Amino acid sequence: MGIEVKSWELAFVPHALAIAGAVMVLVWCIYFRGGLAWESSNKSLIFNIHPVLMLIGFIILGGEAIMSYKSLPLRKEVKKVVHLVLHAIALILGIIGIYAAFKYHNESSIANLYSLHSWLGIGIIVLYGIQWIYGFVVFFYPGGAAGLRRESLPWHVVVGLFVYILAVANAAIGFLEKLTFLESSGLAKYGAEAYLVNFTAIVTILYGALVIFTVFSMAPQDDDFSYSAI
Repeated sequence: MGIEVKSWELAFVPHALAIAGAVMVLVWCIYFRGGLAWESSNKSLIFNIHPVLMLIGFIILGGEAIMSYKSLPLRKEVKKVVHLVLHAIALILGIIGIYAAFKYHNESSIANLYSLHSWLGIGIIVLYGIQWIYGFVVFFYPGGAAGLRRESLPWHVVVGLFVYILAVANAAIGFLEKLTFLESSGLAKYGAEAYLVNFTAIVTILYGALVIFTVFSMAPQDDDFSYSAI
């Protein structure tokens, strides 16, 4: 199953969206929300770390990890390392991003884990971690038997895409939730910041969709190791 578009050509579009999304979330958190800080009397600066790391670190780097295994015209061993390392960085930054949200809540005397966004977030990061560990053990080191790898690959791909789709959807929920809180506190519903947050969410969704499309696009002709097992 594949889309009749070469993966390396299609990948240019999500790369551009990734840059746009990264710039937009940084403008929002730094220009409109006052900046980023791990320790501050202004606890909102601590929270600002959360959307930045979850979008740039988790969604974008996670998407780049997925696309790298399909669109890069490299040897299987090299692509496997790139795929593994990018996912590891995404997972680490995602964990730090979630911790930043807990830190903000705890220091602001706000309850934790009361929203759908937070419930999904914990579930997604746990599934992401399990998926990474399983992939590392079976496909990288020590590596499973050939039969196990062959049977595991379709499930590894499908579960990975499912978790990633959930992550993108939950990011959109997060933008909506935060914007709703801000608007209930007096932020103009049709102001520049509100538009920026909404467009950032749209760019995030489009990026995620194109990452998925890239998986089903045509791999480089000399590539026998991509997601063909789907």
